[in-house]
Amino acid sequence: MSKKLLFLILLAASSTFNMQAQFGFSHEIGIIAGPVAFQSDYGERHDFDTNSGNTGFGIGLIHYLNFSYRADCNCYSPETYFNDHFKLRSELSWNKTKLNHFGKWVDESKQSVMANQLRAMHGSTSVTNIGVQLEYFPLSIRDFAASIGKFAPFVSGGVQYSYFKPKVESDLGPLTQPGVLPTKYIGGLSNDDGTTFSVVGSIGTRYKLTELSDLMIDLRWQYYFSNWVDGMNPDSRIYPENKANDWNMWLNVGYIYYLD
Repeated sequence: MSKKLLFLILLAASSTFNMQAQFGFSHEIGIIAGPVAFQSDYGERHDFDTNSGNTGFGIGLIHYLNFSYRADCNCYSPETYFNDHFKLRSELSWNKTKLNHFGKWVDESKQSVMANQLRAMHGSTSVTNIGVQLEYFPLSIRDFAASIGKFAPFVSGGVQYSYFKPKVESDLGPLTQPGVLPTKYIGGLSNDDGTTFSVVGSIGTRYKLTELSDLMIDLRWQYYFSNWVDGMNPDSRIYPENKANDWNMWLNVGYIYYLD
């Protein structure tokens, strides 16, 4: 993990404790996990096998600032629309995906040099994220907190800082060896670690399990401001099919506990 990412983690933790001391918000902590579908320069765009084959797994720790309740006095905050409909979520998460080429260009019926090169290519990428999201609950947060068995749908948006570690390989031999890579990937590969920012948006719901705990499910879209997260970045001026940056979809379930 880079020193820059570690610094941001410590800064986020420090800011949370400072806000608690100054404002007395209540806090929630939780864990999330679920499958990740990674969209990258592997495979064919809009191909079902690509979308279903290049999947991995993610896990994360989450923390919420609950504006509707004050931990310092065990009482409700002054009732405002913002306090009753928004929560601030901070997160540290990690996901890893194995990547392969899928689609018509690697069909077994194709026996060209390029098809053989593509079938031999495979890789993976692991991404560590830290960031914040603002969650909006259309229904009252206070009413939800007081009703076991109730649902609370939400939508959210935010930004994250991501540290990625790709790995690209070929069964034909070293990547620098002639004849191993298709022409489009020569000069467009890297196994170097890197960092980038990303934007996230999600939709989901909570279920009130007990007075102090919720279950959660949400579907997240995450778009990276880099095309190197998977380790591949062909020249988009020559190969426009690879012009989009990397992104993923993450369906996660979680358990959230309310701190007194």
